[in-house]
Amino acid sequence: MSKIVWITGASSGIGEALVYKYFKAGDKLIISARNRDELFRVKSNCQNSFNVHVLPFDLNETETLSEKAEAAIRIFGKIDLLINSGGVSQRSLALETNLQTEQKIMNTNFWGTVILSKAVLPVMIANGGGQIVCISSLVGKFGTKFRSAYSASKHALHGYFDSLRSEVYDQNINITIVCPGFIKTQVSVNALTGTGKNQGTMDDAQNNGMSAEACATEIVTAIKNKKEEVYIGGQETKAVLLKRFFPKIFSKKVRKAKVV
Repeated sequence: MSKIVWITGASSGIGEALVYKYFKAGDKLIISARNRDELFRVKSNCQNSFNVHVLPFDLNETETLSEKAEAAIRIFGKIDLLINSGGVSQRSLALETNLQTEQKIMNTNFWGTVILSKAVLPVMIANGGGQIVCISSLVGKFGTKFRSAYSASKHALHGYFDSLRSEVYDQNINITIVCPGFIKTQVSVNALTGTGKNQGTMDDAQNNGMSAEACATEIVTAIKNKKEEVYIGGQETKAVLLKRFFPKIFSKKVRKAKVV
């Protein structure tokens, strides 16, 4: 049976790859991101795309998001699966990052996800259940240099949605938090510097990372299996366990790690 799937961050990277996965599975899609033209490019890549609806908006414009969620629900009458894939990364030292940039990162990565999720939850509950997915990051489990606000926004997702999961579990709502490592997308190119400008270059680690398509395959499997949390990537995923069991060794390694 087909599902109604709403994917943010759908114009590129992991979000775009997820669009193709769910379209191929026969699901009905709502795709969102800031760039309207890129969303229509993604839609055009889906043959017989009348079941792919474009709904552009900016996650940083938090005051508009409740209205956008209402518009998304009206398209098919409900949402079965919300995948919060939209976000922005950071490449700047904390002391060199202005507050406006930090607020933009928090709005886009955390508050945008919270607002959209809370908006669709009542409809999911009224329809007997649903699933919410948050694309976090490995730095939602630990911090590294040049990622202070980004890491904070992803840590916040874990705290909020772990709590929410326990509150809505009995109403047949499943919540999955996905923590990708180095995935070959434009995330580092679009990452914000301290003044809010895009970095404009690809990090070496990102360039050598897992493909967005392979990442999307693992995400779809985790969603299907209703995993609560999943780590995706290469050797970097082992850092979660290193941080947990050997924190001093982890701290020493992360201080020396090349993260840009």
